[in-house]
Amino acid sequence: MTTAFPALGTTAELVVTDPARLAPAVALLREELAAIDAACSRFRADSEISRLHAAAGRQVRVGPLLAEALTVAFRAARLTGGLVDPTVGAAVRDLGYDRDFALVAEDRDAPGSLAAERDHPRGAAAPPGVLGTAGTTGGGPAPGWHRVLFDPVHRFVVLPRGVHLDLGATAKALAADRAARRIHAVVGCGVLVNLGGDLCAAGPAPDGGWQVALADDHAEAVARPDTTVALRRNGALATSGTTRRRWRRHGRTVHHIVDPRTGDVPEARWRTVTVAAKSTVDANTASTAAIVLGAGAPDWLERRHLPARLVGVGGDVVTTPGWPAS
Repeated sequence: MTTAFPALGTTAELVVTDPARLAPAVALLREELAAIDAACSRFRADSEISRLHAAAGRQVRVGPLLAEALTVAFRAARLTGGLVDPTVGAAVRDLGYDRDFALVAEDRDAPGSLAAERDHPRGAAAPPGVLGTAGTTGGGPAPGWHRVLFDPVHRFVVLPRGVHLDLGATAKALAADRAARRIHAVVGCGVLVNLGGDLCAAGPAPDGGWQVALADDHAEAVARPDTTVALRRNGALATSGTTRRRWRRHGRTVHHIVDPRTGDVPEARWRTVTVAAKSTVDANTASTAAIVLGAGAPDWLERRHLPARLVGVGGDVVTTPGWPAS
């Protein structure tokens, strides 16, 4: 039994193995998503992270959930050598992603809007510069996660003035992990949580595993899948891509993934990267890092023993050891 609804600027999908448990499972999922949004949304003036930004330069004691989200984000930065860094907030904002994406996407008539997207259709190899050559218009490298003073034990944070955090990717993955674990613990049946391509399974899976359809657009994957994989008990999968959250800015097409080394979108090599890992946070961290890395991503993933499927901007598909052959 499955249900889906809008959340966190994307679509939340929940599947359970016992239809009788769907209603309480949905209630738990909505509760987890509301908590993550209230703690981590940079688009809400009343969110905890917005209040942290307002208190820049001063020591602030944050709540347990924001502390967990910060711990996850800084761990991602450390493990990727800064390829995934939460201090890209100012760069993302400067690229035009300064409000909920639904509002960005609706602004089709404004200069530099999505109106010109028809000239460079999704999935097509873009002409040089359309997806951005690193550093051409970015605001410079991200300040770096190491500049934020954070005591995870006592939950104290000192955010330097001028440093803006964007926890979007890792916080959404964290929400998937937290929700799947909690729902399974409470309702007891097998559960699959999908938050816009960040998937986490907990508890017993159906016979043959959870069948997950993959495509450039997660909203169209079931109807028009590129491929399908089986996700087993307590597994996770995440897809990062440049084909869905795109818009026009200063005469070029940009997207939501920023290279912290330049403050700009990375050079276009992959349009989607899907990674399997033990947690959605780890899978999302690796898939995002792979988009940033570009051509070096397959070797980087293989060295970390992460099964992955990478789809190039021209449609070529590369997989790493451990990814199913069919």
